Amino acid sequence: MNDAPYAADEGLASCDLCGKVSLAEEEHCPRCHSPLHLRKPHSLQRTWALLASAACLYIPANFLPIMTVEKFGETENNTILSGVVTFWQMQAYPVAIVIFTASVLIPILKVTALVWLCLAAQGRADASPKALTRIYHITELLGRWSMVDIFVVSILACLVRMGTVLNILPGPAALSFSGVVILTMFAAMSFDPRLIWDRHRSREREALVHADE
Repeated sequence: MNDAPYAADEGLASCDLCGKVSLAEEEHCPRCHSPLHLRKPHSLQRTWALLASAACLYIPANFLPIMTVEKFGETENNTILSGVVTFWQMQAYPVAIVIFTASVLIPILKVTALVWLCLAAQGRADASPKALTRIYHITELLGRWSMVDIFVVSILACLVRMGTVLNILPGPAALSFSGVVILTMFAAMSFDPRLIWDRHRSREREALVHADE
């Protein structure tokens, strides 16, 4: 077991806004005056709630039309997956792969990773805390690449306006998908990775107690 002292044991808290380390008893950061906490309050509860909401929105985001194309009086609705299939059939393989990765794969991986992190922080999953911390930082990094579909639809909706010949309009799935991205980003921000190390430390202490017995 590592005997190095933890900042929390010394009453030290890192400001979530500016990163300055101060005594938690001061209650507010002396630099930016943000509230100080040894750990983010209700971190797991908020993360679970945001993940549940994101999971609920993920279903309409993939099954409702994300883009409506009005061409010569006819209306064609496209979901995310049908758009991927269309680009693939057009042999635009890089575009199809990028959209599938950013709009389907990454949200699933983000939700799965955050669920795993929450379970590990609650002691329901066993994994290396260093590996889990890396997964958390990767999850935060990937979040900014999850809006590719929304950007494409927005650009097309702004540029393609040809009266009765061709119009492209955003569909209801665009709002649901935006909600999924925003909620998973908030979930990653709400999760406190230090809880993983707290749980790991607690297990080490329990192992030492059992060994002494």
